[in-house]
Amino acid sequence: MKIAQQASERHVLNVIVDNEAGILAKISGLFTARGYNIDSLTVADISEDHAISRITIVTKGPEPVIDQIRAQLERLVPVHRVIDLTESGAHVERELALVKVAGKGDARVEALRIAELFRANVVDTTTESFVFELTGSPDKVDSFIALMRELGLVEVGRSGIVGMMRGPTAE
Repeated sequence: MKIAQQASERHVLNVIVDNEAGILAKISGLFTARGYNIDSLTVADISEDHAISRITIVTKGPEPVIDQIRAQLERLVPVHRVIDLTESGAHVERELALVKVAGKGDARVEALRIAELFRANVVDTTTESFVFELTGSPDKVDSFIALMRELGLVEVGRSGIVGMMRGPTAE
């Protein structure tokens, strides 16, 4: 008997929740208990009175699994709504990365040249290293890191993806 493999797709989910203690543990516990993976997770307060937060989750799975994740998230009491940005249409995704590169001579010059092409900012420098700050799509960040790997990449810190729908109205 052959088991059919379903195509796994990347989805960006925005989960609007009450800003209360333990909500992140509930949501990550939901993923853990069912064996789902979280590729990226960011949380931010989004209301003036600090009562509401947006949790952005990037996960992968076949469509039935993504539907199940959405349904289970919507059942949690402090969750107001779940928006699948991937399915909702045009949206913007961005990520922040800090990238430390060590090098001297030509490698140092080349790292600065590439950073300029990627519009990365130098936020710290010594005579032997740089720390670059880069914002952009996850693909842009991945490409920058791959190029820096050849020039003396030391360390990378990434914020995780933040996303929202395009257009004049809120989600």
